[in-house]
Amino acid sequence: MTAFTRAFHGKHLHRKPVRRVAAVGVVAAGALMLSACGGDSDGASGMDHGGSKSPATATATATATAAARAGDADEADVTFAQMMIPHHEQAVEMAQLADGRASDAEIKDLAAKIEKAQDPEIKTMTGWLKSWGKPTAKGDMPGMGMGGDGMMSDKDMKELKAMQGKEFDKMFAQMMIDHHNGAIAMAKTEQKSGQDADAKKMADAIVTGQSAEVKQLKSILDRL
Repeated sequence: MTAFTRAFHGKHLHRKPVRRVAAVGVVAAGALMLSACGGDSDGASGMDHGGSKSPATATATATATAAARAGDADEADVTFAQMMIPHHEQAVEMAQLADGRASDAEIKDLAAKIEKAQDPEIKTMTGWLKSWGKPTAKGDMPGMGMGGDGMMSDKDMKELKAMQGKEFDKMFAQMMIDHHNGAIAMAKTEQKSGQDADAKKMADAIVTGQSAEVKQLKSILDRL
C-alpha cells in the first residue's frame, strides 16, 4: 500500500467514529429537549391557575372562616340567638293563626308582615349558632315563658286558637304587644352587651321594627 493510500484510509478510519459520536450527541440532545417539554407540560398541568380549590384547601378555608366567625361572638351574642329563635318561632305561629280567624284587615296585614320578617331571621340566627359551634335552641328554654320575655304559655296559645273574628283580633293584638316588648328587651340587651356585628345589627332592626309595630297594635286596640 502506498503512502497516499495509507494516509487516505487512515484519515477516513479516524473520521467514522467522530460521525457516530456526533450522531449520538444529536439524539441525546433531542431526547433532552423532549424530556424538558414533557416536564413543562406535566408541571403546567399540575399548576393552580386560579381554578377550583382542592377539597383539602376548601375544607381548610371553611374551618378557618368558622373559627374566625366564632371568635367574633361572645356569650351575649350566643344567648341572644338561642333565646330569640324560639321567641320568633312563637311569633310566627301566632301570626299564622290569623289566617281564617282574624276579621280586621290591618291585623291580617300585620300578621303577614310579622311572619315574612321573622321566619328568615330564624334561619339567619340558626346559621350563626352553627358557625359559632354552638347548639341551636328549639322549643322552650329554661326561664322562657316565665314573664319578662313576652312568651305565651300553652294555655294562652290554646285560647288564641279558639278565638274568632273581633275577639281574636283583640287578643292577638294584646298578646303580640306583650310578645314584641319581650323581644325588644332582649334586643336591647344584645345592643348593650353583644360583640358580633351582624347580631347587633339584627338587634337594632328588631328594636326599630317591633317598636313601630307595638304602636300600630295599640292603635288597632283603641279602635276595636
